[in-house]
Amino acid sequence: MNELVHQTVVFVQDHQSWAAPLLFALAFCESFAFIAVWIPFVSILIAVGAVLGASGLSFWTPWLAAILGAFAAQWLAYEMAVRLKGRVMRFWPLSRNEALVARGVAFFRRRGLPAVFVGRFFGPLRAITPFAAGLCEMPRLRFQIANMASAIVWSAGMLAPGVLGMQWLLGA
Repeated sequence: MNELVHQTVVFVQDHQSWAAPLLFALAFCESFAFIAVWIPFVSILIAVGAVLGASGLSFWTPWLAAILGAFAAQWLAYEMAVRLKGRVMRFWPLSRNEALVARGVAFFRRRGLPAVFVGRFFGPLRAITPFAAGLCEMPRLRFQIANMASAIVWSAGMLAPGVLGMQWLLGA
């Protein structure tokens, strides 16, 4: 895992023009259940934020890319659940985590729209909440509003600590 983080950071340092597309992919992978179970991308996102802070690259374009990646992943999960209904539960990793999905659905039913927003900030819920929203037939517009709002805040939370930390260290 440490080697993957290191290689990704070195790649961004050497190929800074790839920072935005890479952040889109990393945020997408961290936000989509079928990918996030293999590799926790959170540490990579924070490390890439540090590279952005150290390099002096603009924060805004990579942040927008991370927002769009996080948004797209949960949109895809929601649409899969809406279109496939209960059949989505046949796919791994959902099929192996029925209890987690049931808890996600229960959380969603209790909290509704705020569950979509809050779910983004907790690892297991980040992967399950969009499926729960789709299975419970949450209206698309309401889901997408919460999805976008949470993607904006979550992406800033992933990148800003590294950016601000490196800027503080280099400025001190």
